[in-house]
Amino acid sequence: MSSQKVEVRVKRLNNGAGLALPGYASAGAAGMDICAAEGLTLKVGKRHAVATGFAFAIPEGYEVQVRPRSGLALKHGITCLNTPGTVDSDYRGEVKVILANLGDEDFAIARGDRIAQLVVAPVTHAAMIEVDALDDTDRGAGGFGSTGV
Repeated sequence: MSSQKVEVRVKRLNNGAGLALPGYASAGAAGMDICAAEGLTLKVGKRHAVATGFAFAIPEGYEVQVRPRSGLALKHGITCLNTPGTVDSDYRGEVKVILANLGDEDFAIARGDRIAQLVVAPVTHAAMIEVDALDDTDRGAGGFGSTGV
């Protein structure tokens, strides 16, 4: 079974010169790797919106989700904040990746390093309907930790 292809138009910005377009590392990959368009050292406990050098035109009805790379998270404690981040279909500015260093050491990022992955996903809009009461369920209003240990 082949997956559906969604066309996302990509504008290379001046700071994206020479960088690879976001792309899939393997045939079965769900996310496309995206690289840093700048070099920096991300200090322990700090965060930075890392430039990518690209802007997107995402079709209406879709979003691009920005997600961490598992290897960076496991090996170095580098993750994306606001995960998954959302790039909306009507946003035309540079895509930046909010990275945070939760590790034990400062982390150097070089221009061209793969820093995150992008997943194109459909968007469903909800119709919010105000009511006086909600239907009952076994769980009811039980919140955090209410369904187990």
